[in-house]
Order: sequence, then structure tokens, then C-alpha cells
Amino acid sequence: MSEPQISLTDTAAKRVAWIAARQSKPAILRLAVDGGGCAGFTYKFELADGPDAEDSVAENDGVKLVVDPVSLELVKGSAVDFVEDLGGSAFRVTNPNAQSGCGCGSSFSV
Repeated sequence: MSEPQISLTDTAAKRVAWIAARQSKPAILRLAVDGGGCAGFTYKFELADGPDAEDSVAENDGVKLVVDPVSLELVKGSAVDFVEDLGGSAFRVTNPNAQSGCGCGSSFSV
């Protein structure tokens, strides 16, 4: 298995584990990139039952982050974090490939 091309921070791993436990699901977070949003692409997060055969998988403390190959091209080298601030709490992607983003932090362009 090759080195993961995306990472999950400790804070995000703890949050995924907490959410998964409350929903009685495995601690697996799927990150996908969809067209749309205010900057061209938007991040989509959901709990997954498991990785698909072609997914890239990153792991932190037993929690998995899975990304499909098409989305991975747009988020390669990124870190997924969980942040809580006055605007609320959310998973956030620190994406070195993004040319620009937007105020909401969930949309970007390349």
C-alpha cells in the first residue's frame, strides 16, 4: 500500500470517532469533491461503511479517511481538520492545490 496522499488530523479523527459511535457506524469518513459551490468545487463529507477498492485510505488512531481517485486528484497533499469557532464547527480541508477559496471554507477552485 502506498503512502496516503491526504491526511486526517488528530482533532478530525476524534470527531469522526465520536460521530460514528453515536450513529453506531464504523469510524470511516468519506471525502468527495463535487462541482458547484461559490468557487467551482465543493467538499462533501459523509460516514462510509468501508473503502471501495480504488479508494485512497489515510488512517489516524484507527479512524479512516477514504477518498475516490477523481476527488483525490483535486485534494492531493491536503489535510482534513475539524475546527470549532464562532461560525460553528465543521470539517475543513487545507488544500495546497486550491487557487482560491471562499468565506465558507467548503468551496474552492483549482
